[in-house]
Amino acid sequence: YKHMKITILNGDPNFKSSQFSKNIGDVVAKMEQKNAITTYNLAEMDLHFCSGCWSCWWKTPGLCAIKDDADAIFRSAINCDLLVFASPLFAGFTSAELKKITDRLIVLLHPYIQLIDGECHHRKRYPKYPDLGVLLAKEPDTDDEDLSIVRDVYDRLAINFHSKVAMFMYLDNEQQNN
Repeated sequence: YKHMKITILNGDPNFKSSQFSKNIGDVVAKMEQKNAITTYNLAEMDLHFCSGCWSCWWKTPGLCAIKDDADAIFRSAINCDLLVFASPLFAGFTSAELKKITDRLIVLLHPYIQLIDGECHHRKRYPKYPDLGVLLAKEPDTDDEDLSIVRDVYDRLAINFHSKVAMFMYLDNEQQNN
């Protein structure tokens, strides 16, 4: 494997005490020898939901009008080779912490549209976008439909990022409790 820059967006609201975040830490420890890894524990950051103001497209292209900790994430995301979205599932979907920053990544795209496979998608703002990875922890009642919905959301994001989902993994409840 080549040396990679990896950014992990840890959406675990209980990152200080959960087995999920401990497992992420273990993976990072193993991968740090050959890679540059930046992990953001989103629950400890000042992050707000997208307001839908479109300033990042029209008033200040590429810059979000919301002044919080997201700018560091935007810079890291666009400059990495692999952007990992990590979250335990809650009610069948990722955490609110992860969802709010996922929505705000729209700042990294142009508002202009192009056709990709017969669908309208955003044009690139930057010459290179990272591959995406998704790491989930299942709930006891997680089913294939829940996983399919989450997978579809990140597959669609990958299309807009002119990229691909290179990794989609989840932990079974038994693995979380070991």
